[in-house]
Amino acid sequence: MVICITGASSGIGEAAALRLAREEGATLVLVARREERLRAVAERCGADATWIAVDLTDDDAPERVRSHLVERHDGRLDILVNNAGSSWPARFAEGGYENVRRTMTLNFDAPVRLTEALLPLLRADDGGAVVNVGSTAGRVARARTGAYSASKFALAGWTDALWSEERRHGVHVGLVQPGFVVTEGFPQRELTESVRTRWAVSRPEVVAEAIAACALDGVAERYSPRGYWLAAAARILAPRLVRRVLSGPGSGRMTPATNPDA
Repeated sequence: MVICITGASSGIGEAAALRLAREEGATLVLVARREERLRAVAERCGADATWIAVDLTDDDAPERVRSHLVERHDGRLDILVNNAGSSWPARFAEGGYENVRRTMTLNFDAPVRLTEALLPLLRADDGGAVVNVGSTAGRVARARTGAYSASKFALAGWTDALWSEERRHGVHVGLVQPGFVVTEGFPQRELTESVRTRWAVSRPEVVAEAIAACALDGVAERYSPRGYWLAAAARILAPRLVRRVLSGPGSGRMTPATNPDA
């Protein structure tokens, strides 16, 4: 079972790699920019693990990953985890279209382009699975995270459509929606230091279990922590109330989980 994970050098991607490496017969292909970190994670994932250091926003990135799978793993791919992403918080009046463009390029365009390149490999044999790592911010948006939310809203919509399209080809498509997660780049101290908000913060290992559920058990969508689905439901049932709550004091300071290793 060959598993390709992007953004695999730290945070959620690293945790997902270590979790999926425990599956019997699993061989990991790790993708990110930092080769030294990739090599270290690969060593922990087993002797068969390989890696490719690449910026997923580069024009040739999808073909480089596909070529790596063909040359090193005989063109086999069972699971693709699209995890790499990042956020540059800014109000639209400050960041403008340029901030939206660069966020969409990494968080939406990159996984779409990579999936397009690898879909024929996933369809081969008995089919495979694609797991897209979105965000609760892909259902509920706050001030200064508009570009990030836009990219994750787009990823969620595309995931739903791809799930419907690929079922007949034997490819399952799942979506993981993390909330606030403690990672290398975002320690979430503002939330973890208060007993009133500590419950809202998750760990990469918990998100990794959600990724495993989507990849291995056919789960369609999983929030992490699971209680975050209530925010998405409230957005539909009481949008005005949710907007008012999320626009309160400090609403734009907290940052969702991201992985900068594109």
